[in-house]
Amino acid sequence: MKGVLFVLGVAVLASVSLVGCAGQPAATVIDGAFASRALAVCTSVTASKQAWKAFPAGSFDPTKPDPAKLAGVGTWLESDVAPTFATWHDKTVAIGEPATGQDAWKAVVTVGPTVALDRYQYTGTYHGVIHSHLDAVDCHIMVDGKGYNGVSMEEIKAAGGCPRGSINALKDGVVTRGILFDATRLPGKATPQGWLEPGTAIHREDLETLEKLQRVKVSPGDVILLYTGRWKRREVLGPWPNATGFAGYHVDVAYFLKERGVSFIGADGPNDVSPSGLPQGVGLHQLALVAMGVSIFDNLDFERAVEEARRVNRYEFLFMAAPLRVEKGTGSPLNPLAIF
Repeated sequence: MKGVLFVLGVAVLASVSLVGCAGQPAATVIDGAFASRALAVCTSVTASKQAWKAFPAGSFDPTKPDPAKLAGVGTWLESDVAPTFATWHDKTVAIGEPATGQDAWKAVVTVGPTVALDRYQYTGTYHGVIHSHLDAVDCHIMVDGKGYNGVSMEEIKAAGGCPRGSINALKDGVVTRGILFDATRLPGKATPQGWLEPGTAIHREDLETLEKLQRVKVSPGDVILLYTGRWKRREVLGPWPNATGFAGYHVDVAYFLKERGVSFIGADGPNDVSPSGLPQGVGLHQLALVAMGVSIFDNLDFERAVEEARRVNRYEFLFMAAPLRVEKGTGSPLNPLAIF
């Protein structure tokens, strides 16, 4: 039996009441098509605090591998290729955002007969649309000044970082089943070249369609990862301004996350579709992190992994990720792994 190691880096849900932003009626904050379903796209922090609890009794804890969840791992380790999921540094340069001061670099410190040393450094932040990273669940995104579990912006300022629910809560890593959704397989979504154009939205029904096409079924504790061909498009056409947008999840995917008990989500872009046509500050980042306690992997690179998934016709794998141990951190750059 062979294991294929893929490097991927560039909480079970209870019940929730989705309402309008700041408690307003939902119809005031959503577009017409979504309003027809009478579903809100924003949550009241107060309501979310009451409805969602971090790792309630009996729920899936991603830091502690569940034997039942991983029972199928023996049937997955069949390949002999090990592609990476991390974004290469040379891909991150000149993609638009470095103009704001966000970049990462390395420099050689010394080279001698007995040792060679170098130095890595971030300027700006790893958050954004470039670097592969994981968001901390409590403190990265806020609605009305509060994050998940009611952590307030005042608390974060006073603590000099995330006082609880920081990225260090996942210092022991995440081990669970990963499912890669290849959105280019959806009828009418992809270009002839094999990618989704910026602004292409993936809805909950699209994920249900992909489950059937890929013969997988999302279950509690899974991490779901969305392939849109973002890096393939860049390889062919070059970088584009952030304002052009990205293909990604529509906010109605929040209902899929709740119904299936998804623990983490990720994508080869910043996850949220943009432009979305929704008000500023309304998206899946707000719903997943603030209302649901579902953390997010941004800007992963699935090109080699999707090739392997297509080759073996299997889109599930053992997923592992471990952030840097940063006390009070709002997130961390990292290098997730997929073992097929």
